Amino acid sequence: MTNLPLCGIDEAGRGCLAGSLVMAGVVLTGEVEGLMDSKKLTEKKREVLYPLIIDNSEYHIVSFSAAQVDELGISKCLQQGLRSIQQHLPNANYLFDGNSTFGVENIATMVKADDKVQEVSAASILAKVTRDREIIALSKEYPVYGFEKHKGYGTKAHIDALIKHDRCPIHRKTFKVKGVDEPKLF
Repeated sequence: MTNLPLCGIDEAGRGCLAGSLVMAGVVLTGEVEGLMDSKKLTEKKREVLYPLIIDNSEYHIVSFSAAQVDELGISKCLQQGLRSIQQHLPNANYLFDGNSTFGVENIATMVKADDKVQEVSAASILAKVTRDREIIALSKEYPVYGFEKHKGYGTKAHIDALIKHDRCPIHRKTFKVKGVDEPKLF
């Protein structure tokens, strides 16, 4: 690694049945206490950390709608997101949570980086809060799905709502759901 700053990168919503895929890149410029993997923090704690990260970093957030995920596929969205982060936060060493660079050069990966590296933890929080805020707002438009509770993930309650109401415009149509996309037997 050179003397360039570290840009941590993470995503939220990769495995969701509904809503956007959100990616964030963060270069910390100041201290932020309490950073860790967003999944290990309460929603309230993430909301407290979000503005602190914004105020103490250079960051870039990229969002892909459910329709874009359906059209491009998750891998292509992740690839485009990584390139967008590199373009908007140049001259950095890039570390992406996980084990794949999706064909993008000059990116290192680390499994569980969101729990080990502050910059990736910060990116994890920005991505998750951005995504959660969006899907909570959309839950008012599509109240029968309970998005405010499960955030679009494939919980039993969400799948039950899909079986009863079918998909709405923010659902990913290319993601197959057991009980919804199987042939109906008489």
